[in-house]
Amino acid sequence: MQTDGWTPELEAWVRETALSVGFDAVGVADVSEESAESSDAERFAAWVAAGRAGEMEYLKRRDDVGTLLRSRVQVAIPWAESVVVCALNYNAGGPKSITEAEPGTGWIARYAWSGRRADDESGDSGSLMPTDYHEELLRRLRAVEGGLKERAACGTRCYVDTGPIVERTVAARAGIGWVGKNTCVINQGLGSWLLLGVVVTSLRVAPRAAIKVVSDRCGSCTRCIDACPTGALVAPREMDASRCIAYLTIEKKGTIAEELREAMGRQVFGCDICQDVCPWNRRSPIAVKEGSAARLELMNPDLGWLAEMDAGAFRRWFKGSPLERTRRKRLHRNVAIAMGNSGERRFLEQLQKWRAGDDEVLAESASWAMARIEQQTGRQGMV
Repeated sequence: MQTDGWTPELEAWVRETALSVGFDAVGVADVSEESAESSDAERFAAWVAAGRAGEMEYLKRRDDVGTLLRSRVQVAIPWAESVVVCALNYNAGGPKSITEAEPGTGWIARYAWSGRRADDESGDSGSLMPTDYHEELLRRLRAVEGGLKERAACGTRCYVDTGPIVERTVAARAGIGWVGKNTCVINQGLGSWLLLGVVVTSLRVAPRAAIKVVSDRCGSCTRCIDACPTGALVAPREMDASRCIAYLTIEKKGTIAEELREAMGRQVFGCDICQDVCPWNRRSPIAVKEGSAARLELMNPDLGWLAEMDAGAFRRWFKGSPLERTRRKRLHRNVAIAMGNSGERRFLEQLQKWRAGDDEVLAESASWAMARIEQQTGRQGMV
């Protein structure tokens, strides 16, 4: 594929455009054959071989000769020479997952709080409609991609969590930040509340002084590792996804291992603990861009409210949001576990209904939760 290469003027245009459409940081990473980091590919292969990917089969996909697609960008996209990495701050402010909350409330990950202002059926123009960060980022990325193709002859592809790319690796190589011990990209000014989108391009990076990679500023701090309830951070910058609460509540289908349930606490969708304890997030700016307003109802939501949602209510609240991905049955499985960890006897009636229901996974989770409540309260309840 015959293409142009990057020039200082083109890079300046990309940065200016990305910032103008709402991104908070942008950089260009060289992913050419000459720049390939074999150590990154080796680490990723070892991570998959160790079973760290859990049941996320898409991370284990290989090409015809058995090479992991995500081990290096050019494995899946042979013509790729560079990647434009754009980061969006999603820090909506509000409470932290690690601070005390009302008894019987759950936790939904911060990135899923966002909404967009729109008129609803009741005529309330101040209501917030759910948004999906994939669509929000992709809309902005398309603006960058379109302008780029007008200015240079190149092939491109846009991805937001959907491409054969380890985004944090290219983000670090693009100078967005460094990969912290919690495996998140940390930007010194923005913290780690960052959503990443990429534009893969066939534009070659001209010979020049290498982009200075942001130095690791985690130092001797291990707060994220120490705070992880399930021990998912098995080493600095190495996560066992099969133990991560975000994986368990979003990706994991079926029954969750009993030995992990108590440590899940009140998390019902995702987990923010390793970011909430990070010192670099103490002064993280509040996101004020379009589509980043927080839906207050999703901050410390009452578990009973989530449990009562039928299919219609679930669609009204979560259609078009990240929670749609986990689906109602899986969300209720998570809610049942959180109810058990709450020790609140008021949830026994709901759990009894689930235990007697047709959903085997939910029934088993509810049975466990009832036993855990009884264990915590030391009283005989419904059996």
